[in-house]
Amino acid sequence: MKIRNSEKTMADQVEEMRNYKVVKSNDMIQKSRFHLSAQEQKIILYLISKIRPDDKNFEFQEFNIADFCKVCGINHGSGKNYKDVREIIKTLGDKSTWILCENGVERLFRWISYAEIHRNSGLIRIRMQEDMKPFLLELHEKFTQYDLIYTIAMKSQYSIRLYEILKSYEYRSRYKTDLDELKLILFATRYVRFPDFKRKVLDIALREINDLTDIAVTYEIIKTGRRYSHIEFVIRTKKNTRERIDAWKKIDEVVRKSQRR
Repeated sequence: MKIRNSEKTMADQVEEMRNYKVVKSNDMIQKSRFHLSAQEQKIILYLISKIRPDDKNFEFQEFNIADFCKVCGINHGSGKNYKDVREIIKTLGDKSTWILCENGVERLFRWISYAEIHRNSGLIRIRMQEDMKPFLLELHEKFTQYDLIYTIAMKSQYSIRLYEILKSYEYRSRYKTDLDELKLILFATRYVRFPDFKRKVLDIALREINDLTDIAVTYEIIKTGRRYSHIEFVIRTKKNTRERIDAWKKIDEVVRKSQRR
């Protein structure tokens, strides 16, 4: 009889995460405005990925700080992890998002309703806010699903947010939007000049999306007069197995490199 070590290797964890799915309503993806760091988004997406298709209510989700750091490529040997994750969760508890609902009404939603951390074990118990149920539970139409693994190696908060927006329009192969509206959705309005927005947001986000996910994206800027007014993305699904494997390898490489720092 073979005895297998119960401790999961990084490769095991990455392999397991290929089966974790993030499922959100399109309204939540396309009509929400929020400002979350990359790590804050990863915690929320991890919680969403733990929702089962038959769940009717939000259950308490549990995860270990050390495991979360391993999965997200954080140096889990650092003594700052407990404090850092604790602060991230506190910030999440204080943050909210505007979502455009029916009849043009914008509603404010909080992300989480309860959280606790066990100091000795580093175990986190957390539950999402009940008001989020229509956007995350029992979804049968107008929703988007993607693999959690494609976000874990991303460093930019804009990459994660733009990826899920583009993923929600993948079936169309194109997504055209007002440039100022995109800045608003991404919380990148501080980049008034297009060259700054391109360099600080678009170039970084699209490099990570093209390298680390299951879609390939290009874009074209449209002018109205002398002003950059709109942007149109062209979205291609990576159907080739080789492309998917290359993305997984790059994810693993980024995660391992981050852990060695």
